[in-house]
Amino acid sequence: MPHVLRDRDGQIMAVFDRPGQGQTEEIGPTEPELIAFLDRLALERTTQQAAFARADLEFIRVLEDLIGALLEKNVITLNDLPAEARQKVLNRSALRSMLLSHMPIIEMDDSEPIFPE
Repeated sequence: MPHVLRDRDGQIMAVFDRPGQGQTEEIGPTEPELIAFLDRLALERTTQQAAFARADLEFIRVLEDLIGALLEKNVITLNDLPAEARQKVLNRSALRSMLLSHMPIIEMDDSEPIFPE
């Protein structure tokens, strides 16, 4: 049976698989209050994981741009990278080129507002 630790207002703030330090109480595993607490934890974790994944994608672009700048300025060469890293840089560059070649180019006349009133 799960054991819960409650805050001053009686809300569950931690769950243990056995009696822990502090004032824990045994609670049924199907209690709606326990299920709601665990659902909130799962949602928070999913939200945090999604934010971290977004940050990873943004950071990958930073690294891609950094590597490109270092190569362009001849600070490093592709041969300075380990073979696996070099292949990943080349694959990523090829994918980006392919993506950009398939995107329609939109020409804009500066005199025309982007969002007409």
